[in-house]
Amino acid sequence: MARSGTPPHRLPGLLATLCERLPDERLASVRQVLETAAGPDDMAVSRFIADQTAAGLAQQLLEIMRAWRTEAPALTGAGLALALATAQSSPRPGPPQVVVSGPMSASVPARLTSGVVVEVIRSATTSLLIASFAAHGARDVVGEIARAVDRGVHVDLLLEESTQATAAFAALPRGVRIWHRAGAAGVLHAKLIVADRHTALLGSANLTDRALSDNIELGVVLRDPKLVEPLIEHFRWLLAPENNVMRRA
Repeated sequence: MARSGTPPHRLPGLLATLCERLPDERLASVRQVLETAAGPDDMAVSRFIADQTAAGLAQQLLEIMRAWRTEAPALTGAGLALALATAQSSPRPGPPQVVVSGPMSASVPARLTSGVVVEVIRSATTSLLIASFAAHGARDVVGEIARAVDRGVHVDLLLEESTQATAAFAALPRGVRIWHRAGAAGVLHAKLIVADRHTALLGSANLTDRALSDNIELGVVLRDPKLVEPLIEHFRWLLAPENNVMRRA
């Protein structure tokens, strides 16, 4: 554990900020220069930085070189290029996006709920947390969940017991964890799909064929870990046995 007063490492954050600013092809050119660099004072790196004309970019790269020099002087250029590639592959925060079912207005940019549900499920690499008050049909969704399980994704399904929603997922592998409310007066009315800790779909649509296509429904997609992670933590608290809020079906 770091001693009190030890300054935090800036290099990871500087790399993440660079990834947010530059498109993939520009990041590839930065990585190419770094891969053969002997260190932060390599002349090829200095020339590359001096050639940058975009406002503030040269200064941003110089800050990365300073952090490299002071925080990780033993790190090779190839190692820093790999760290940049890792930061680049991490999901990048994006603006919230409106999602609808039913009639669509040409004046409002929005996407159909059915397509976004599938997209969010497909984006999961480690975990899926799905909550729905009702579920019926939605075979495309059930199929995508099954494929997620096949690729090693851990799936938690939070379903309202009184609606018999569990029946819609009977074909899923046994490893899927299904949860109900634990003897409370209220019901589980949330509608949510969270992939890993980076993307969440919240809205009014249940996992039914009509809700995903015909009904007038409204939702929003969040692609920002700073917004998604608190949602995950809240539901993980709900699922914790000691809190007696949810129980395994």
